[in-house]
Amino acid sequence: MSKKTPDIKADKAGARSAILIDRGETVGLMEPMRVSEGARHYGPLADLALELAARSTGLRRSLPDGIGDALAGLVRSMNCYYSNLIEGHDTHPVDIERALAGDYSTNAEKRSLQLEAKAHIQVQKWIDGLDSPASLCSAEGICELHRRFCALLPDDLLWVEHPETGGREQPVPGAFRTTDVQVGRHIPISPGAVRRFLRRFEEAYAPLGKSAVIMATAAAHHRLLWIHPFADGNGRVARLLSHAMLKGTVDTGGIWSVARGLARNTATYKAYLAACDQPRRNDLDGRGTLSEEELAAFTGFFLETCIDQVNFMERLVEPKRLRDRIAAWAEEEIRAKTLPPRSLLVLDAILYRGTLARGEVRDILGATDRTARRLTAALLKSGVLTAASTRAPLTLAFPARLAPRFMPGLFPDIGYETE
Repeated sequence: MSKKTPDIKADKAGARSAILIDRGETVGLMEPMRVSEGARHYGPLADLALELAARSTGLRRSLPDGIGDALAGLVRSMNCYYSNLIEGHDTHPVDIERALAGDYSTNAEKRSLQLEAKAHIQVQKWIDGLDSPASLCSAEGICELHRRFCALLPDDLLWVEHPETGGREQPVPGAFRTTDVQVGRHIPISPGAVRRFLRRFEEAYAPLGKSAVIMATAAAHHRLLWIHPFADGNGRVARLLSHAMLKGTVDTGGIWSVARGLARNTATYKAYLAACDQPRRNDLDGRGTLSEEELAAFTGFFLETCIDQVNFMERLVEPKRLRDRIAAWAEEEIRAKTLPPRSLLVLDAILYRGTLARGEVRDILGATDRTARRLTAALLKSGVLTAASTRAPLTLAFPARLAPRFMPGLFPDIGYETE
């Protein structure tokens, strides 16, 4: 079997036991669960949360529905790519797109990573279809995220190695860990205490109002990693949960992702997480066991990263710039005779309206039905248009292979991106 890198490289564990060890840790060990309203950082963080909500809503509403939906599909692959990249698994969105179409690499390791990416995307699509993503802030919801993700993984990605013992363990999808672990310098709670701590997790985050959830998403992200409920997969589950919490409170439309920002600053992201493990320093550092100052710092970093990603996407989809990039590509294809003349007229109409009925292509072109059908078929074949059926309206598509032309900087052409 291939020995893939687990989510947390520094995980260590003792022998597996049928009886879960519970050292009786009190749930107060992970307090505070949120930055308190009386904290000196609360006001600036609340301002960041309001700015994020406003900017995200503005971006979503600036796009026709058809364009937003098409972009969300590409961003889902981007989110998957960057979340897995944080764990050291590099599967380019072009390969992810091929996997979604059932086109897998003949290389066994690359195929496994394609299947891993496909699993991540399927779980995110499931989240996006939920009426109440906040319901995932429970032991059952968190287990379901893990179960859905791990159940779709190939066998060689479902093994965890324990460096100290040299043993290997195959995690059960949706099942909590059964051994003690160490993650860097942090020693998470005993396995028998996981359910008690997740009950407190649900009490702290599930009942919050929308504005409070935006600020609490970063805290929930860290506290879940602090509990470390699973033998492997904790990083992906935490980021999927953050996606769910933001989707349920911020009008994201699925067209931006915090994972890209975290992956571009992986060392800083992990340093903030480690700092949040630190105990309270003094009487000015909150009233919990853990440092409220460090939790506030991570919350600020997380919210600023979200805002940065919204601003990045806003620049990419600015109508004139997006139209100019698509037009430049279309004109090249027309000159190369891979697209019929006047294809840009149809693309312009869809960019403006979001969708286009097939029958309207003839009117836009001022041409015969046969010419309209031929041009539509060419655009569909190019991958730049899509339709749910032969009678369904035409919508724009953002294939991963054209993303460097249409959405430059969204993800790297080759290797990892630096900006």
